[in-house]
Amino acid sequence: MASARYDRLDALRGAAIVWMTVYHFCFDLNHFRWIRQNFYADPFWTWQRTAIVSLFLFCAGLSQAVAWSQGQSWPRFWRRWAQIAGCALLVTVGSWFMFPRSYIFFGVLHGIAVMLIVVRLTAGWGRWLWPAGAVAIGLWALAPAAHAAWPSLEFLNRPPFHWLGLISRKPVTEDYVPIVPWLGAMWWGMAAGREAIARRPALLQGRLPNRAGALAWMGRWSLSWYMLHQPVLIGVLTVVAALVR
Repeated sequence: MASARYDRLDALRGAAIVWMTVYHFCFDLNHFRWIRQNFYADPFWTWQRTAIVSLFLFCAGLSQAVAWSQGQSWPRFWRRWAQIAGCALLVTVGSWFMFPRSYIFFGVLHGIAVMLIVVRLTAGWGRWLWPAGAVAIGLWALAPAAHAAWPSLEFLNRPPFHWLGLISRKPVTEDYVPIVPWLGAMWWGMAAGREAIARRPALLQGRLPNRAGALAWMGRWSLSWYMLHQPVLIGVLTVVAALVR
């Protein structure tokens, strides 16, 4: 089946990219000690991170709904998946050089790579995707209490199981997007996308105002932007820091 662009979905993804870039720029300013903020504990920053990741994963679910409706083949799925998985590996390597004690071993791209497979395999669940997403989020909310009640669950805090997210202690890493609870956001995106395509496709594919065209363009190149924006920001700030010293 021929594919078609869903401009409003692209623009929504583009908005997430802008938000992420601003957040990371502030994070980099803090890393260079030009501002003083606690990105790991201050709710102003932690809630923004949660919202940005949620929006990205929701958009990923929407995109999978579009791909499903267009009859995307498994070979085409795997080609895109390989790009994401390869970029996840590059993120791990790059973060190890910059943050050797807290490098990214299962960040947003790692999580997306795994969750895309799950969402693809469960695309036929239809409306059951809504409660499935709620269960994923609920498991995360109940995990600390479960650990307290059953000490035998301590093994879930060990590195081989960190990707699941069923933890009572967050591992030391700069970006952590495990299956639980984040699969819930992607499942909900898939569910919302399937319903929108079936009932109100204009919600995703309708004409955009001219001023939103740039966002849609960014959304179409989201993976490239994600991979390049931090090296560019850090490179520019490194040059500026050297010049002002």
